[in-house]
Amino acid sequence: MDSMYTVTMDGVRRSYPAGTPYLDIVQDVHPTHFQDILLVERDGKLCELREGLDRDCTLKMITLQAKPGMQTYERSAIFLMLKAFYDVVGSQRIQRICVEYSLSHALFITATGSFQLDQLLLDQVEGRMRELVSQALPIQKHSIPTDDAIAMFQQRKLYDKAKLLRCRISSRVNYYSLEDFSDYFYGYMVPHTGYLTCFHLELFHDGFVLRLPDAAHPDQLAPFRPSLNVFQTLYNGERKSAALHISNVADLNEVICKGEATQTILAHEAMMEKKIGDIAQLIAQRKDIRFVMIAGPSSSGKTTFSHRLSTQLMACGLHPHPIATDNYFLNRDQTPRDEHGGYDFESLQAIDVAQLNQDMTRLLQGETVEMPTFNFKKGMREYHGDTLTLGPDDILVIEGIHCLNDAFSYALPAQSKFRIYISCLTTLNIDDHNRIPTTDARLLRRIQRDARTRGYSARATIQLWPSVRRGEEANIFPFQDHADLVFNSALIYEIALLKPYIEPLLFGVPRDCPEYVEAKRLLKFLSYFLPLPADNVPTTSLLREFIGGGCYQV
Repeated sequence: MDSMYTVTMDGVRRSYPAGTPYLDIVQDVHPTHFQDILLVERDGKLCELREGLDRDCTLKMITLQAKPGMQTYERSAIFLMLKAFYDVVGSQRIQRICVEYSLSHALFITATGSFQLDQLLLDQVEGRMRELVSQALPIQKHSIPTDDAIAMFQQRKLYDKAKLLRCRISSRVNYYSLEDFSDYFYGYMVPHTGYLTCFHLELFHDGFVLRLPDAAHPDQLAPFRPSLNVFQTLYNGERKSAALHISNVADLNEVICKGEATQTILAHEAMMEKKIGDIAQLIAQRKDIRFVMIAGPSSSGKTTFSHRLSTQLMACGLHPHPIATDNYFLNRDQTPRDEHGGYDFESLQAIDVAQLNQDMTRLLQGETVEMPTFNFKKGMREYHGDTLTLGPDDILVIEGIHCLNDAFSYALPAQSKFRIYISCLTTLNIDDHNRIPTTDARLLRRIQRDARTRGYSARATIQLWPSVRRGEEANIFPFQDHADLVFNSALIYEIALLKPYIEPLLFGVPRDCPEYVEAKRLLKFLSYFLPLPADNVPTTSLLREFIGGGCYQV
């Protein structure tokens, strides 16, 4: 007689035979909408639906609304698209298909080979994808020795994957197959193609986008409204990475293995310094600019960037003055509250916008202004006799999350402002088909900085991250196209550098807390990178804001 296990799901206890796939359990509990459930979380561990029951457990359903669910759908849709592309075009005619980066709820993908990439071809590929979906074909998982996986990917001319696996310590590798097509993916998959009902392919720039569903409405495509400025910055960044012969993690690992990392660090730092110098030169040439406004999401390196830009502005003959918008916070008793009753410091209404505009206008008119300081312990704005007067070569460098919002600086003439959007837009991917989300790079930076400067645990930072992201969605991303210029603060070597700092912090996340799933995912992600010491990172580097040892007081 088969062993029976007790499963608790949605507060209800049921018994099932050992080996029962989680898919069958989900269908039993939710027979009418089981395909909304993409994974299950078993006592803090994510499990694919094809896996079999092997213990008493509590199961939590993971849908598209949860981050792991959306990542699973995205990964599975990529696999489906690749299978269909190879079916329609033929492997002999395909040189490379590369999933480059995320772009407004879609993925930007390039494809090269002896074929013409046009909408007609994409329609054929999408048609084939829908045929595969209608058949509900199983997506199967296999485990083979690492050496055999390397040989398999070499034979299929997927050299990026073969090279990546050479630096894996584990003796075995998991890969997925769909009919006769197989590939390696970092993360989980849906059990069969029937789950992938919402997608669309369309031409974009010199590639195409794979559009994905809206998390809030899984049966509808998410709106596709890409920021062309951000896209162009990502596009240029990818080309610069290619110029350094580092397009993926395997390339970076190879550089580290060869002992050539120092040259890569210095080259990429030099490229960034040149870009900052070019921005300063552009500002200096426009004599009507008196305010440099810098905004960007969390952990983009805004503070160090503002210091480095100020240094370059000085080299151009200007006298920069930093203005911290935090000093214009309303007194605590006037601070608005969020929906949970807490202080909403990220709202524009938390800032005394009228006073800021009055002070900046007076400075622009040549008056002397007493500048405020916010006392965070008392929750009050204070004045200590610190005055400022703008001379002909003086320029204000203002950094804050609302700096791109016209409502923040409504009284200042448009021609007096130069607005910069800064973000960590990483273009380095694990391999051609496994991308690195830019939010992951920023989260890793944030974990390290919070631990170093605030004494926060990785668990605390991961717990706060969704709230930080909601604030960015509301207060920063809608205004990114208002910028005169987009600055990419990502450094190609940074995740390898951050790895030794962050791994111990992530291992410290308890297994029995909700944040453990994300910590485990990040640890697996970091396992693809060889570590890189910080010895040769310049003290001016933007990364010093996170790891310490920098020459700027940040």
